[in-house]
Amino acid sequence: MATNSSSPLYWSELSDRDWQVHIAAHEKGLCFVGSQHQPFEELATWVSNRFPESKLIRNDDKLQPYAAELTRYFQGELDRFTIPLYYRGTPFQEAVWQALCEIPYGQTRSYSDIAQQIHKPAAVRAIGAAIGTNPILITIPCHRVIGKNGSLTGYRGGIDMKTKLLELERNVLTYGKELHRV
Repeated sequence: MATNSSSPLYWSELSDRDWQVHIAAHEKGLCFVGSQHQPFEELATWVSNRFPESKLIRNDDKLQPYAAELTRYFQGELDRFTIPLYYRGTPFQEAVWQALCEIPYGQTRSYSDIAQQIHKPAAVRAIGAAIGTNPILITIPCHRVIGKNGSLTGYRGGIDMKTKLLELERNVLTYGKELHRV
């Protein structure tokens, strides 16, 4: 995606029940969702590496629409995000991230499945590397990618966070909590 190098990034801290993550947005959309219970430094380091030209400004009001959808997801009321996303990666990374967005709520896919989907069947390790650089946890649902044998594998937010997200989705589908479908 094209970039405007002088655009600031706005950030906020989202807390809902036992969820606490830092989020950030570019003027074009949500660009970062952090790992659960991580300090602000996770966000600051990511910004200095990925958007070194951008100033980081706290603005809870500007981040409210993003926080609202994430909160609804955490509460089991939303299974698909409508907020705009903004990410920068290589064409390969962006293809992988787009494939992740196509994994249905409550379902999982293997790294091999993603490799097949983007027509790069031999690129399983590269798929894993691209998933590991996903800047927008949850909204680009890399937590839905598991090992071919069904095991939970690495996750930038940690295996505990991945487990919790998969359990949230499974519980919503199993116990029929009403979802807002868009």
